[in-house]
Amino acid sequence: MKKLIFLLSLFTLAVIITAMFFPLPSKAQSAQCSLNVLNNENDSQFLIDGKSCLDNLTQALNMSENATKPLESQIQSMQTQIDQIKERVTQIQQNLIIKKNQINQGYKDLNKQEIVLAAAIRDFYVKSYSDSPLLIFLSGNSASQVTQILAYQKAATNEDKAIITNIALSIQDLQTKSKELQNEQTRLSALTTSLNSQSAKLDKIVQGAKAYQASLNNQISAISARQQQILASRLAALNIPLYANTAGSCSSDINPYKDPGFSGTKFGFFTYGVPNRVGLSQYGAFGRAKAGQNDTQILSAYYNYDSISNVNQNIQIHVQGNGIDWTGSLEDYVKRIYEVPNSWGDQGGMEALKAQAIAARSYVLAYTNNGQNPICPTDQCQVFQTNPKGGNWDQAVNQTAGQVMIQGGNPIKAWFSSTHGGYEFSSADVGWSPTPWTKEMRDTSGNVSSFADLQSTAYDKDSPWFYCDWGSRSQYNGTAWLTSSEVADIVNVLLLAQKDPSTENHLYQTDKPNPAGTDTWSADQVKQELQNRGVTPFNSISSISVSADFGSGRTTSVNVTGDAGSQSFSGSNFETYFDLRAPANIQIVGPLYNVETR
Repeated sequence: MKKLIFLLSLFTLAVIITAMFFPLPSKAQSAQCSLNVLNNENDSQFLIDGKSCLDNLTQALNMSENATKPLESQIQSMQTQIDQIKERVTQIQQNLIIKKNQINQGYKDLNKQEIVLAAAIRDFYVKSYSDSPLLIFLSGNSASQVTQILAYQKAATNEDKAIITNIALSIQDLQTKSKELQNEQTRLSALTTSLNSQSAKLDKIVQGAKAYQASLNNQISAISARQQQILASRLAALNIPLYANTAGSCSSDINPYKDPGFSGTKFGFFTYGVPNRVGLSQYGAFGRAKAGQNDTQILSAYYNYDSISNVNQNIQIHVQGNGIDWTGSLEDYVKRIYEVPNSWGDQGGMEALKAQAIAARSYVLAYTNNGQNPICPTDQCQVFQTNPKGGNWDQAVNQTAGQVMIQGGNPIKAWFSSTHGGYEFSSADVGWSPTPWTKEMRDTSGNVSSFADLQSTAYDKDSPWFYCDWGSRSQYNGTAWLTSSEVADIVNVLLLAQKDPSTENHLYQTDKPNPAGTDTWSADQVKQELQNRGVTPFNSISSISVSADFGSGRTTSVNVTGDAGSQSFSGSNFETYFDLRAPANIQIVGPLYNVETR
């Protein structure tokens, strides 16, 4: 029993120490951060405040998880001991019942011995005081007989004495056991109460931390979703082509190299692929078709689905928007989709056209709820024209007539876009609602351990938008190259935001109005503010390198070197501040990007 109490004391102490040394962050502060940010209607300000709030929320989440891990570890390590304690308590309870029954039986047996005890006491008294040795001597016929009488008398007296002593000891033993039983019952009751109380306390702490973590995750998801919406609206200003039938190419300045016309080192920030990188990559499908894959193999690479099934081809589809108001059958609708070039069918890409037809048919049925709702005619839905496209596309539609990807009994909303840069992402990865039919994968024909590997093995490598620097400036020959000092300014902004987040309202791009309604600090002002805070600013950048996770398709870190030494930033953090500070409309438009130097 003492050992059990000692173990319980250690358990209680562990709860107290854990609560003392692993305090959870303030829920009110985190919630207020999220509320303030989500209520901010200024998109640019939201991006800055959202980043700061996300950092705080993520830090709070990490702290909470770190605080919970020791508790969880203690629960796991102590659970065996707790179970052992509870098992021992059960044994003690059973033993106490046995002891109580034994004591009760002892008293019952003692009642039966009361008659024996009374007789033994009476005989002992009589023999001790009435049988005088003189009388025994006078009554004996001989010395031998007297000796025998005395020996018998002594034996009888000793026997009575033993009976009395044994019964008295039995009474004393029963009294002692009864007292010990009462004490054990009292201690057992206290131990059980304390054990249940401490177990409940530790469970409450862990459950509270888990609930708090779930709340933080919900806040982070809400902020991230809105950030994705704002970034998407900014990307729209670049007019990035989202479907493969678009003419032209990006403002890629490297192959062939396009000189911006300024002297010194030139930096270009090149992104792999275009938004949205979910579902079928049209140029990826084209590459897979040329590699010998059929339409089913192509679709299986980009989507999760149960089957490709035939549906009613006469379902009516209503197209509305951009001056178009058209209604026709499902097949007539698909024949008017202008997403991919007809010429692919003559270049070994007929299976890609068939895969696109099945995806387009699946998408429109999911989007319109089998024709009950209208669909738009732009690349925000599917690119539609009132005249049939004809040619190879018409053939692909006919060869797949009525075929739709089905999951869970319904057509899947088969998103697609022109170029994904060698990687596919799930809908949740890009800030949309999670969907079981989208997937994460590397869309290459071989392993990738470098950018060179990616550019040689990606199925969509032939896309004109596979590797682009987005944005341009007329004064620099329509290119997106940045000067050494411009990159130094972006790096300084990052350093200042990290050093003092309260300065973020002043750190927007200098060639546009400040969206926060305050003054935007120039490059020189940013340098001065860094110096005021004890940080040496950069005047020029001499080299930049990046590290990437080629398994998931994300730039993980950006490393810069210049006249103020070297600095390293996370890939996502660098992208956020680059897009906020870079001049004109120059932007990084995806998670995987590289830096070119000329």
